[in-house]
Amino acid sequence: MSGGSRRRFWTWLVAVPLAAFLLYWSLRGVDWELVWKTLSGARWGLIAEAFGLVFLSFFLRALRWRILLNAEETLPVGEVFCATMAGYMGNAFLPARAGEMVRTLVVSGRSSLSKTYVLTTALSERLMDVIALVLWSSLVLLGVRQKPEWMGAVARTMAIIALLGAVAIAVLPHTGGLCQSLLRRVPLPPALSHRVSALADQVLRGMRAFHNPARFFGFSGFTVAIWISDALGVMAWTHSVGLAVSFSTAILLLTGLGLGSGLPSTPGYIGIYQFVAVTVLAPFGISKSSALAFILLMQTGGYAATLALGLPSLYILRARKRGKDGRPFKS
Repeated sequence: MSGGSRRRFWTWLVAVPLAAFLLYWSLRGVDWELVWKTLSGARWGLIAEAFGLVFLSFFLRALRWRILLNAEETLPVGEVFCATMAGYMGNAFLPARAGEMVRTLVVSGRSSLSKTYVLTTALSERLMDVIALVLWSSLVLLGVRQKPEWMGAVARTMAIIALLGAVAIAVLPHTGGLCQSLLRRVPLPPALSHRVSALADQVLRGMRAFHNPARFFGFSGFTVAIWISDALGVMAWTHSVGLAVSFSTAILLLTGLGLGSGLPSTPGYIGIYQFVAVTVLAPFGISKSSALAFILLMQTGGYAATLALGLPSLYILRARKRGKDGRPFKS
């Protein structure tokens, strides 16, 4: 069994029982008649508004990632957006966040950027999301009394990860000479040593994209806009099924969903999202059945939006497989 197969095996071994347990706990005692009544009474105008905000969030995420990619090569907005949507489709339907590799292969195959550099920017983007999530959660958890106990413990763990990640992004790009010196001392065959050295250089260059003040503040601005858009989207989804959820509660729910997404999960976070919705919304007087109806609608809408943008993106990427000069892009 290869290394990748072993990782997938252990991911599934942990994710499936966890999803099954959380799903069982979330569905226990649910009034399915109320769930159906809530869903059937959904207001289509607000659902359309929620879809619009989801589309906006996807577009803003593509623009944000493009800021990092453009540190090495200027890429068209449309191509980065299509790659982003291909990645989100991968995350929605494949395990172990395989979408990050999908969008990496798409961009590296249509530019001069290396796979290592593109993947580093993609993972760094996710890491900065964790950092932003920790900042959001710190503010929200301090100001909100009604919160599940599990959020505090998970938030502390994520805070440690975010801190280590922030230190790595801030410090490691300045240690290029030291890293290369240490790698040269490792007894490796010359060809392998050269390859490892080149990979390390690409990783550091990917992290260094944040060290430009204009790029950093642009990235941060898009991050704030994305989280505001996502919170407004949550409000639209909840209000569409008759649930009164404030902006701060929507942020709290997004925080819970973000923290929960750090756990090993099946595609689409089945089980985890249901558990988060039920536990976060219950202290605000929202029944388990109503919370479940909301999260089912939002997840279904998320899948529909991902497919609505992802499938055309894949078609466009396939149609543009060949460059303007008639030669195929590098793979």
